[in-house]
Amino acid sequence: MMRHKSTVHIGELQKYFSSGEKAIATLFRELRSLKIQTKPFRAVDKVNTLHSGKQVFNLLLLFPVFAVHDISHFAKSSLYQLYQCGRDVFYQFLNCPVFDWRKLSFQVTKQLIGRVEKNAHITDDKPVRCLIADDTDLPRRGRCFELLSRIYSHVTHSFNYGFKGLFLGYHDGKSFFGLDFSLHGEKGKDREKPYGLTKKQSKKRFTGKRPKKSFGQQRVDDYFKMKTDMLIEMLRRVILSGIQFDYLLTDSWFTNFELIKFIATRKMKCFFLGMVKSGKTKYLLGGKEVTFSEILKILKHSKKANDCKRLNCKFYEVEVKLKGYQIKLFFCKTTKRSKWHGLLTTNTELTFEKAFEIYATRWTIEVFFKECKQLLRLGKCELSEAVSPKVIASF
Repeated sequence: MMRHKSTVHIGELQKYFSSGEKAIATLFRELRSLKIQTKPFRAVDKVNTLHSGKQVFNLLLLFPVFAVHDISHFAKSSLYQLYQCGRDVFYQFLNCPVFDWRKLSFQVTKQLIGRVEKNAHITDDKPVRCLIADDTDLPRRGRCFELLSRIYSHVTHSFNYGFKGLFLGYHDGKSFFGLDFSLHGEKGKDREKPYGLTKKQSKKRFTGKRPKKSFGQQRVDDYFKMKTDMLIEMLRRVILSGIQFDYLLTDSWFTNFELIKFIATRKMKCFFLGMVKSGKTKYLLGGKEVTFSEILKILKHSKKANDCKRLNCKFYEVEVKLKGYQIKLFFCKTTKRSKWHGLLTTNTELTFEKAFEIYATRWTIEVFFKECKQLLRLGKCELSEAVSPKVIASF
């Protein structure tokens, strides 16, 4: 995934995409080389006996390449001439609750990560591998979708109907890979209108019927969990899958003690790095419990702020304890009138410049959201009310 909007092609990929023929040949060669187990597709094959689940899956992967925007445009595309089938084949495949999309995603992504690391140029500086977590708005126009809720957009500062998508990605220093996701709603504080809907509106929402222990039902159960708790579950799956990382990057919304504790207690050498709010959280400094703003006041009175000419900003750094865990806090600002921003890390040996450089890679997940929504139609679905959160995200 490209980090900057102005990037057209990464230099290492230019020889593969110098022409349309080479791009198609490269894509088909990579798809053929992927080792995808057929066992997960057996449950889908029972739903559709004419076309195998793996065939349908490969066709869906080719949709963006052949400019097929969605399933309704498939019959008018050149791809239809090679493989003729109806729209119901894709609908049944995507809406099958017994198919483990999460396992398939991990299986493919892990192969891609290994392939990129194998072909990467050897340099003196070892790239910093980061897991990046963030959420994004997935608005919907109708109000009859399953588990639809009223969500607040921090981008437009307004309320919309839709879902909150929690995503976890992996950045190896050059490329970004999507690892895991879950969809959530916002219940709100109004007891008479939970999830921003009246009782009449809630009854009109579609209710899907799935086996209790199916993967589709697990996605529904994830919807009602807190995003911070769900993020810890995602991290456990990533560690169990064998994917190694050096830092977990989050914004201030996800920075909390439970997440810091989870990272600090892992046997593998990994650290937490995230923005921190000026809230009521107490830190232990010099035997006293003080808040973020109180620590900043103490530092202002005790010493002068450090100058970082390379980043053109001033900063403070201090080591404190958070409920028994040793952490380092950074305070920085770029101008005299700007506010002080905070960074928190469990790596007490990390310098401010290095911390700033590592945290800057968190922007890649924002580019990931932008390109997935514009190019891969993330959050858009042409199905009617009969749609599960899993299907919405699959588009």
